[in-house]
Amino acid sequence: MQAFNKHLAGKKGFFIPLRMAQILNTALLQANLEWENIEQNKALFEERIKELPQETDLIILPEMFSTGFSMNAENLAEPHKGETFQWMQKMALEKDAAVTGSLIISENGNFYNRLYFVHPDGTSQKYDKRHTFTLAKENETYASGKERLTVEFKGWKICPLVCYDLRFPVWARNTEDYDLLIYVANWPAARVAAWDTLLKARAIENMSYCIGLNRVGRNGSDLNYVGHSAVYDCLGKQISSNLKEEEFTEIVELNKRHLIDTRSQLKFLQDRDRFTVH
Repeated sequence: MQAFNKHLAGKKGFFIPLRMAQILNTALLQANLEWENIEQNKALFEERIKELPQETDLIILPEMFSTGFSMNAENLAEPHKGETFQWMQKMALEKDAAVTGSLIISENGNFYNRLYFVHPDGTSQKYDKRHTFTLAKENETYASGKERLTVEFKGWKICPLVCYDLRFPVWARNTEDYDLLIYVANWPAARVAAWDTLLKARAIENMSYCIGLNRVGRNGSDLNYVGHSAVYDCLGKQISSNLKEEEFTEIVELNKRHLIDTRSQLKFLQDRDRFTVH
């Protein structure tokens, strides 16, 4: 049974009338993925999702949550909106919450590391990982995505990205005034200090909440992952619990009123550079 922690991402002692509060109850599911075992990973997450409290709004799963970060796409890939996507729809419907995470997908002769954002009503949006991880030769197996995604959900604008995208701040630059930046990942222990630092930096420079959801355990090549999933507010303050290195479920409350008030007082985004990414 997973323990739950709840943290309010607002000003200490600051009263927000219920009608004005725009709270997003976000569930982080840090897990030890079973290597290339789709059914076992779905069963693992299904059990944990069913334990989530009723008021959960958004459920975040890791990168390639059904397989681990595998280059064995030929044997593991599913079609666009295939069985695991349909499982995500089922979870979203049962919990009346959005579910997001990435899968290995085959479409039009290419393989993609594809993130789905599935709404409670079953509708969905997709994002194909832009920056494929050349160190692991991901670029030799998976095609790179071309378009960034901004999701509108419960009054929030959300930008979901995938793992290696974290190292490229231009791709994440907040040109659409999004409220929440999400990275789902399989980020190894050897470079976890960079993970911690860059998540905080993305929150500060984009004046948005920033969530990083990583995995723990070892993959099929004995590469070690230590999690450090975390949530930062728009000033870079960590509002989730301490950086954990084991499986856990945590519910973090994101407060849009706090975000709006901070941006109103500190108008840093108004001074951002204007550019177009090609």
